[in-house]
Amino acid sequence: MNILPKAVTHVIESFERLPGIGPKTAQRLAFYLLHMPQSDLDLFADHVKALKLNTVLCDMCKNVTESSPCQICSDPRRDHSIICLVEQPTDVLSIEKTRAFIGVYHVLHGIIDPLNNIGPDEIYISDLLKRIGQQTPKIKELIIAVNPTMEGEATAMYIQKQIGDSVSITRLAHGIPIGGDIEYADEVTLRRALEGRRQY
Repeated sequence: MNILPKAVTHVIESFERLPGIGPKTAQRLAFYLLHMPQSDLDLFADHVKALKLNTVLCDMCKNVTESSPCQICSDPRRDHSIICLVEQPTDVLSIEKTRAFIGVYHVLHGIIDPLNNIGPDEIYISDLLKRIGQQTPKIKELIIAVNPTMEGEATAMYIQKQIGDSVSITRLAHGIPIGGDIEYADEVTLRRALEGRRQY
């Protein structure tokens, strides 16, 4: 028997559909919203509505932005001959925080994952291939910065096969994190750390 009002139940169910939110967290969030002043709740609802209404995908890089092209693609100070390929818009935020990359991006919005029926046509690979073939200045380097999972590796291999030798393709170095112990590193991480070693 459900003793909760339907309005509360619907909010809990909506939160449960979000990634990483379990039933207990969904309940806490729903009751937190219930105790918010109505004006704050209205503002929160307006922000959620605006999330889709006031954003678009950049025509060039497919990142989420307010207008197309996005700030990065329209910045003449960026090196437009180097593209960093990432899975999600959040990866762009992470790389930008380093202030170490001066090129531009291409966001796939996913990776090839046959078990979940996600093939190359469900993500923005064809847009990347068109961009590489048509963009001026010509693309000199594609940095593949997808996560080092089985699906990420399959996606990287598929893209490498499609592009061939027309562009220099590089991968992010993978290895032991600072503060990490070699003893606890898995075999793939250790192998990548050895392969990606550089001179002091």
